[in-house]
Amino acid sequence: MLAPLLAIAPATLTWSPKVGLVMIVCNVIAIVIGKAAIKYPNEGAQLPNPSFFGGMSHASLLATTSLGHVIGMGAILGLATRGVL
Repeated sequence: MLAPLLAIAPATLTWSPKVGLVMIVCNVIAIVIGKAAIKYPNEGAQLPNPSFFGGMSHASLLATTSLGHVIGMGAILGLATRGVL
């Protein structure tokens, strides 16, 4: 029963520095969006070096990097489908 489903599944992309670079860029974009959109980015538990992370709290950084990974996953799958990666 699983064989037909596995037959139509696209081949997965292997990791390469290009894939890592796309994920890093997407995370940086998400952090920039988060710094502009989060009303109180420094509420809650602080990170060890807040100046390194732009004064964001642990929750803000976790939220923005989670969004960055979702955006990155879509970008990587889209670029792989188009044959860029």
